[in-house]
Amino acid sequence: MSERLRIIGGARLHGEVQVAGAKNSVLKLMAATLLAPGTSRIRNVPDIADVAIMTDLLTRLGCVVESQKGSVTIDVPDEPGHRADYDLVRKMRASINVLGPLVARIGKAEVALPGGDAIGSRGLDFHLKGLMSLGAHAHNEHGYIIANAPDGLHGAELFLDFPSVGATENLLTAAVLAKGTTTIDNAAREPDIVDLCEFLINMGARIDGLGTSLLTIHGVECLQPADHHTLPDRIVAGTWAFAAAITKGDITIKGGRVEDLELPLEKLTSAGAIVTSTEDGFRVKMNSRPHSIDVATLPYPGFPTDLQPMVLALNAIADGTAIVTENVFEGRFMFVNELVRLGAEINVDGHHAAIRGVEQLSGAPVAATDIRAGAGLVLAGLISEGTTLVEDSFHIDRGYPNFVEDLRRLGANIVREKVEDE
Repeated sequence: MSERLRIIGGARLHGEVQVAGAKNSVLKLMAATLLAPGTSRIRNVPDIADVAIMTDLLTRLGCVVESQKGSVTIDVPDEPGHRADYDLVRKMRASINVLGPLVARIGKAEVALPGGDAIGSRGLDFHLKGLMSLGAHAHNEHGYIIANAPDGLHGAELFLDFPSVGATENLLTAAVLAKGTTTIDNAAREPDIVDLCEFLINMGARIDGLGTSLLTIHGVECLQPADHHTLPDRIVAGTWAFAAAITKGDITIKGGRVEDLELPLEKLTSAGAIVTSTEDGFRVKMNSRPHSIDVATLPYPGFPTDLQPMVLALNAIADGTAIVTENVFEGRFMFVNELVRLGAEINVDGHHAAIRGVEQLSGAPVAATDIRAGAGLVLAGLISEGTTLVEDSFHIDRGYPNFVEDLRRLGANIVREKVEDE
């Protein structure tokens, strides 16, 4: 049996929603616990499927993982395993984040080439090149990344041709135990990177340049377990912000950090939304049909590619025409055909999408291709006449805790349905 979501459009979302810890941070924090034997605790953990997958992966590596409501404790052995098998890694790209900690800690790692969302090619060349600069022998063999550093790692000057989040994280977690000083130039600057750095510093790492494109890591001999509170999920917060604007709603997003969403919130203001800060988050209110907005995705602090599907959904019913340019993942436009099934008028040319807003979308069966595309289709379904069925909704559960329940509390007419697999 699989699941799908049935949505009857027309509701105006109204109320409060709480944002949990960031998916893109907590998975990397869990992997980083491998750097120190003993028990680390991570708090503000979202109840999402990907956390369960990372739990299974760490358990296979010899860790004892216990989950309580909103937190995870990970007891790392003195000698963890070094092989991450394909049956788990194929489910989630963040599995690759065990690579850096394992090479740094025990001098070897075998990690299957990762799977995850179908949003385009995301090569691991930066990871391998950086690890080799740090003194590891690394190569791709029979579908696995195999890396060895029997004599340990040493500091190096690293430059990333593109500010890759995954490569920055893997090289950062490898460098903290390397001998000497490492610099990572053109490093990713996402808040999730800062959160990981703060966790590593709590473990005893020495890192300078947090939040900048130049990270300096002074290697230490060993780290110790730590207790850490995960930062709120800016993509989930941004999704709720767009949900308010798309449905002419009024949502207070508790736990959302305005400073992490400056550009998306500016774009929503341009679309006609009223955005105000609150004591513990922010509020987004929309009183009329939104105006169309041009957006180009870029690495942080640019517009996040993970919110691009929500931009397309908003522009699909906005007043005017817009151009959305995807500069990060070429496969993000895969779900445009699904929006077109709902009546959206979108033409894609390379990494540009031209959208002419229509006054009303119409419900139809559609399929989620990844986490964010799934959320974008749900938002489009909320403003479609009639019934929208979102197939493959398991994608959404990988990134959005209690998504259906929160939508229902905000006034949406949405239910989960079991579907017989063919």
